[in-house]
Formats: sequence, structure tokens, C-alpha cells
Amino acid sequence: MWFFRRPGPSGFSQYSTAEQVTHGIDASGLTAIVTGGSSGIGHETARVLALRGAHVVMGVRNMAAGKQVQEAIVNEIPTAKVEARELDLSSLASVKKFASDFNSSGQSLNLLINNAGIMMTPFMLSKDNIELQFATNHLGHFLLTHLLLDNMKKTARKSKKEGRIVNVSSEAHRITYPEGIRFDKINDEKQYSKYQAYGQSKLSNILHANELTRQLKEEGVEITANSLHPGVISTNLFRHIFTPPSFAEGFVSKLSSVLMKNVEQGAATTCYVALHPAVKGVSGEYFSDSNLAKTTEQGKDMDLAKRLWDFSMNLIK
Repeated sequence: MWFFRRPGPSGFSQYSTAEQVTHGIDASGLTAIVTGGSSGIGHETARVLALRGAHVVMGVRNMAAGKQVQEAIVNEIPTAKVEARELDLSSLASVKKFASDFNSSGQSLNLLINNAGIMMTPFMLSKDNIELQFATNHLGHFLLTHLLLDNMKKTARKSKKEGRIVNVSSEAHRITYPEGIRFDKINDEKQYSKYQAYGQSKLSNILHANELTRQLKEEGVEITANSLHPGVISTNLFRHIFTPPSFAEGFVSKLSSVLMKNVEQGAATTCYVALHPAVKGVSGEYFSDSNLAKTTEQGKDMDLAKRLWDFSMNLIK
């Protein structure tokens, strides 16, 4: 298995951890928002950013879990500046309140890590009557980014430091619906596939970052936007794949220790794209294993990205 451990051009591989890819990097003076910071790779991302000196604001749906993570990070890193704030990405009202409260606090914002997500759920509608995976994984983050962008622009101009927006996507973007995004059938329960709907939401993360890059470059703003695949990680995201529980679930669980990343490795690419100096000025790219990677033709389709942008703007009005 030695060939899997070979590092890519960045010097890192799929086995690199978040601590390793940020070794020696000083993030003091930076403020980061991490969505989904109370569990899985979001927790590890928040911990490592705090370890490197960033002030971390975790957007969490479960405040009790968020407070526990906050306490755990501070117990491990006494100098850590970390806080938990309530954020339910499936609710546009919750996203608006989170963004309004953050902007009203007067805090600057350097890094926005759009990490939270749900995976392959049965068909459900969000509180705003939008298919739940699309609503949570894409639209909530789209609105959050939209509402925080002016803050990030002001911060970048004032601090003279590059702002970075990081969308945690997935290789599952390759298994979306044939047309990529089902604009006219987002809420079509009859043709719903929990696997393709997840892929659609992850393709949306990539297209969002790409169109955002185009607009930011046009404005000449020093903010980058990239997307990434964190790797296949054994976390509670997998709870909806096997319903009801089956032999396959047990088999995957056994196999996970060999083929899947742990959370320390799973958070590595996020932390690399958020903090590493080698990524300075890089925007509109897709990363995997802390290296540049290739997406699909749909993932590079700028017309599709613009259509998704307009579609999303109409939904958040």
C-alpha cells in the first residue's frame, strides 16, 4: 500500500493530517467561521484553526454539542479563542439571524468554511419547502456566504490579508442527476434519488465557488473561493445510507478502518486550503488530499454555475 502514501505536488497525501498540513502556520489575527463545527471533520477543523491561533466561530445546530466541543478545545488549548453560535442551515431564517448577529457584533471575517452537511437522506422538505439536501448543503451556505461577503470584503481591504471561502464538496458530485442540477424538479419526490440528490448538492458547492470566483475577480477583491473533497471519512453522515441497517452497513464499518480516513486526515484538505501559503491567490479550484484535483465537465461549466447562482438568488429572496 506504499504507493497510496506518496505525496502529491503540495508535499502532502491522503494520509496527511490537519495538524501536519498547517504545521508552522500562524493564523493569529484571523477570524474564521466553521459551519458544522460540533462534530466530525468540522470539529477537527475548528480545533486545528484554533490551535494555529485563529479566532473560531462554530455555527452549530445543536448548541449543547457545540458548547461541549468549545469546552473540549479550550481544555486542550488554553489559549484558544473559540465560540459556538446557533445555526441551522436548513432554515433560511436561522441563517439570516446567525449572519445578522455576527455582522452586528463588529467582528471581522477572514475565513468562511462552509463545512456542514447532511448525506443521502430520505426525501424531505426544509422549513422553507425546499428539498432538504439541496437546502442544507447548498442553499443555506449560499445565503450565509451572501450575507457575510461584505464583511469579508471590508476585512480584506482593511487588513490587507487575503480572505478565503472554502466549500466542502465531495467526489459524490460525480453521481448527480444527468442534467447536473434539476432546476425545475428540485422538489420532485417521485423522481427523487437520495444518492443523486446528494451529488447534486455537492456539485452545487463546486459551482457556487466557481461563480463566486468569477465575480470576485471582476471586482478585484482579494478573496478566494475554492471547493474540495475531504475524503471518505467514517462519520455519522453515513447513518442514512443503509436504511434499514443491513449486513452491508456492518461490512462497511469493518472496511472503514482500512479504506476510510480518520477525522484528523479528513479535515486536512479543508485546513490546507484555508491556511496554507501555497494556496494564496488560487481561486475557483477543486482540491483533494491537499492537492489540486480535477472535477467533472459539469463542475467546470460556467453557464451552469451562473444559472445556479440566479436560481439560488431567487430562492433566498
